[in-house]
Amino acid sequence: MTHMEYQFILVEPAFQKHIALIRLNRPKELNALNLQLMLELKQALANLDQNEEVRCIIITGNEQAFAAGADIKQMESKNSIDLLKIDQFETWDQIRKTKKPIIAAVSGFALGGGCELAMTCDMIIASESAKFGQPEIKIGIMPGAGGTQRLTRAVGKAMAMEMVLTGKFIGAEEAKNRGLINKVVPDELYLDEAVKLAKEIAQMSPVAIQLAKESVLKAFESGLQEGLYFERKNFYLTFASEDQKEGMNAFVEKRKPNFKGN
Repeated sequence: MTHMEYQFILVEPAFQKHIALIRLNRPKELNALNLQLMLELKQALANLDQNEEVRCIIITGNEQAFAAGADIKQMESKNSIDLLKIDQFETWDQIRKTKKPIIAAVSGFALGGGCELAMTCDMIIASESAKFGQPEIKIGIMPGAGGTQRLTRAVGKAMAMEMVLTGKFIGAEEAKNRGLINKVVPDELYLDEAVKLAKEIAQMSPVAIQLAKESVLKAFESGLQEGLYFERKNFYLTFASEDQKEGMNAFVEKRKPNFKGN
């Protein structure tokens, strides 16, 4: 599948220098995440992860909605065995496995699967109008793509319980105060701010960025000692790269480094 064949996403591998953009593109459905969209997103991320020109990826929607949830019409008639066979959450694993940093640029609704998608990204920039929530409880189900796990790790047990058990939404400012997102900006600037952050990251060594991202994620999946051991091994690995030599030489020579990802 090439970027020309995508139906529900728009992909710009060279949106900015070293920055790729994926735009969810089901505006009439508020970018509801159906199976085809998620399959396309999985493929796009896999392709961009292999593209050596890309150092950072931005996922966004539109001003009205990042993604207002899963496509309920596609799910309502399914039973447990149907869902087991479809294995729709396997697609989400590609997001987690993507080696390059992913920034979610969120405006409007990020609800249910949309909130889970944003949380699966590495950083979140939100507009002032952004709303985050896990309202699945209101239709007799619960989050299934990480909502009970990542939300709890981000905002703590009490707030996660309140959001998951009542389906309440929180605004961008509260989301920032709770530690769910990185930054809140005016509606017209949310994508620009995400690009600004992506540019900062893209200037760094791609090798070091990949290893550092892996190490931060490991903190959520292991105990302290295991995490420290993992971090130490990745630290040692950076010294096998040409970027490490370039970075340290540039520091000594008081100049800006030119990282090439080697």
